[in-house]
Amino acid sequence: MTTSSQPRVSGLEIRSIDYVPLDERHGKLWHLGPLWFMSNAQIATLAVGLISITEGGNLIWSLIAIAAGTILGTFFMAFHSAQGPQLGLPQMIQSRPQFGYVGALLVWLFAYVQYAGFNVFNTILAGEALHTTVHGGVKLWVVVVTLIAFVIALVGYDVIHRAERVLTYTFLVIFGIFTVGILVTLHYPPGSFDLGAFSWTPFLAQFGVVAGYQISWAIYVSDYSRYLPPDVTVRKTFYWTYFGSALGGIWLMMLGALLAAWAGKDFETVRSINAAGDKVFSGFGAIVLLFAALGLVSVTALNMYGGSLTLISAIDSFKRVRPTLAVRLVTIGLTAALSVVGALAATAHFLENFNNFLLLVLYLFIPWTAVNLMDYYVVRRGHYAVAEIFNPHGIYGRWGWHGIIAYLVGFGVMVPFFSVGTLYVGPAAKALGGADISLFIGLPVAAALYWLLTRSIDVEAETRLAEAEAAALESAAHEHREP
Repeated sequence: MTTSSQPRVSGLEIRSIDYVPLDERHGKLWHLGPLWFMSNAQIATLAVGLISITEGGNLIWSLIAIAAGTILGTFFMAFHSAQGPQLGLPQMIQSRPQFGYVGALLVWLFAYVQYAGFNVFNTILAGEALHTTVHGGVKLWVVVVTLIAFVIALVGYDVIHRAERVLTYTFLVIFGIFTVGILVTLHYPPGSFDLGAFSWTPFLAQFGVVAGYQISWAIYVSDYSRYLPPDVTVRKTFYWTYFGSALGGIWLMMLGALLAAWAGKDFETVRSINAAGDKVFSGFGAIVLLFAALGLVSVTALNMYGGSLTLISAIDSFKRVRPTLAVRLVTIGLTAALSVVGALAATAHFLENFNNFLLLVLYLFIPWTAVNLMDYYVVRRGHYAVAEIFNPHGIYGRWGWHGIIAYLVGFGVMVPFFSVGTLYVGPAAKALGGADISLFIGLPVAAALYWLLTRSIDVEAETRLAEAEAAALESAAHEHREP
């Protein structure tokens, strides 16, 4: 990624929110498979599979809810992945055409909170896993994990892809043995596989959290496909992302459900994994936890990388940012520091409410993913004037009221259907016995309203403008500046 104004330094990635020029596109499409598999195949994902069990659901219906929620939620995040090669941009900066140059701050704030929240949980889990196996104290390992993740995130895109491929191959061996051992050695309560013991409330709770967890990856996906050449097809980009993420998610969430059903009220993520692993053979639990810690390091790096891009996007809304290595260093460092502070200050109360956090993530990003995908695939059909995304006075405006209104209305109609444990249960959810169907309300409402509000957009004019600005866009990218 050499540029005329600032050379590549020791293999560190320089680009951030800026457009990736065509002659810098590289990589293989299949690399998306292991990246998204391993991003999901880490033990923080186990927590997503516990909801139904902890709310009184039986095991078989928990597993079915996990499969169904993954199938649906991954569908949306994988379609976001196909935007990266076509636009050459990270994910969240693409919100400007829908929400405006300044208006996109609305979703960027929520995205940054998500990155921070997941990193707090990930680093605590990694610290507990390492303290259980090699000792030294959870807080020490939280700091060590964060520092290693910082280095990986700073080196950037290529090393993240390579690390996830290596981890995927190792995961298949270690967790393959672990999974077989769980299925063979563990015993489950009576009625665990009784299809007649169905209850809507725990089923929909599990389904909703799983779908939300998968949709929450939507804010990441173009970050890791934007260097691919634009001649990769939307279909193949979708497939590699979809099956990688879905398989990793289903595997770990189902392991979580199995472990929770086996351990019952005694379930605790690190301790239960260690105990279940030792049932395969003595000491195997420690091996599983050590590898799991590596997986958590990698996903923490992903969160720092994405958090940095989101933070740079937000700063750029107020003062134009020249994308440089120094900017990446500062924003990744700040994201890492916030992660450490949050993890060290977190209490058991935070960990107990992680599932509520997952639901809140679902609620915040359902209307965003509806608006973004409707705009890309239906309204503008992939045709954007990329240079205008970086123009504060460009055609997309400072405030994209079409997107903002569709988002707020979509979110608003979901509120009566919210069911967030003991925090809040909306009147519609109460009438449904606590079942949460907000996903099925907010998503179509936000998408349909955005489509109605944008009927007057002149896509052909935007396409002509994009063609006229294409050469200048490539030139600015080579000079390592915004167009």
